[in-house]
Amino acid sequence: MENILIVGVNTRAVACSLKKLGYIVYSADYFGTADSKSWTDRSKSFLDQKPLISCGRFTQNFHPHIIREMALEMADEVDGIICCAGASPSWFHSSKIIGNRDVEMVEDKFSLYEKLKDRFNLPETYLPTDICEVQEIIQNTKEKEFILKPRQGAGGYGVQMADDLDVVVEMRSDNEIMLGERDLVDEIESHQWILQEFIHGENISASVLSSGDEARTILTSTQITGDTELGQKEPFGYCGNLVPYTGGEKISELAPKVVGHLSLIGSNGVDFISRNGELYLIEVNPRLQGTFECAELSLDVNMAELHLAACQGQLKEVPSPSKFAVKMVVHAQQRSQWSDLNIPGIFDLPHPGVIIEKGEPMVTIVTSQQVKEDAVYSAKRLADIVYNSVKLCK
Repeated sequence: MENILIVGVNTRAVACSLKKLGYIVYSADYFGTADSKSWTDRSKSFLDQKPLISCGRFTQNFHPHIIREMALEMADEVDGIICCAGASPSWFHSSKIIGNRDVEMVEDKFSLYEKLKDRFNLPETYLPTDICEVQEIIQNTKEKEFILKPRQGAGGYGVQMADDLDVVVEMRSDNEIMLGERDLVDEIESHQWILQEFIHGENISASVLSSGDEARTILTSTQITGDTELGQKEPFGYCGNLVPYTGGEKISELAPKVVGHLSLIGSNGVDFISRNGELYLIEVNPRLQGTFECAELSLDVNMAELHLAACQGQLKEVPSPSKFAVKMVVHAQQRSQWSDLNIPGIFDLPHPGVIIEKGEPMVTIVTSQQVKEDAVYSAKRLADIVYNSVKLCK
């Protein structure tokens, strides 16, 4: 195998690791960052970043079929294909997929709940047929809080507290529902949203390697979500990770059982919430995770190499974490024009002069130190440099 195609919203980190292994790297992604070009031999991106032109809003512009069409134009030229977040293995001939080939049930949050609820501890999850059922469930279980989340999707986009919705707090007839709420009602009625018990606690993830016959946790991490200091406007939106999570022994034991039960291979992520020592399984990511770069720094490994080996039935030995690593996804605090900043530790660089809308991701920061607090501090310093370097726009 010489040529590998990476497909997803952001492929830069995986492309970098594959290139270091000597592969010819193809890429189909959404952002098309300036620094991704140096790690790919052939690439296609949705965004055509140009000075003074806005990159727009991801939630409005992103449609999986856009990436699918770009990827299919290159699929015949490669030996293998790795699907990252935003891409589906079902788009391609299964023989070329490096990783899990059938992921629909895992990515469908309600189907996953139905499959795992009798074996693992999950928050109560419902698939309401209309807004009336949403209200009825909430009223009948007043001792619990609930969130509404898209049945499919990643990154925490769209997830919201159910009691924040006027349509839940107060019943109204169809002709009284406002436009934005009308969209949500339609999507609930078409079974695109789930209602899930909200568990207060720590967001913790496990990175699990699986050969199909054996699964092993190689790292646990704390998720950073909804951080307004990083410009994240989504209350549950993904902002990064801190690795390793100390005290994750129970998670390290439980996560491989989840992966094994689902018959997953390669590198997979299992998300939990820990509350008072009790673990709740939240989601499973059947692909390379957002902790990719942090894992490489903390473990001193090449994650692409580990993924490829596991998919071929071999679990390589992985050392214990040697340092703390932190990843922060910096979002625009205001509508901003990107400068020409290019310093170590800052990745996914926009092209000089482009406009980044408020709340949209600007760059990714990755740092590592022997002391956890030092790693976090150095990442925050880089975030300050980013914010001070951009030009605010009207």
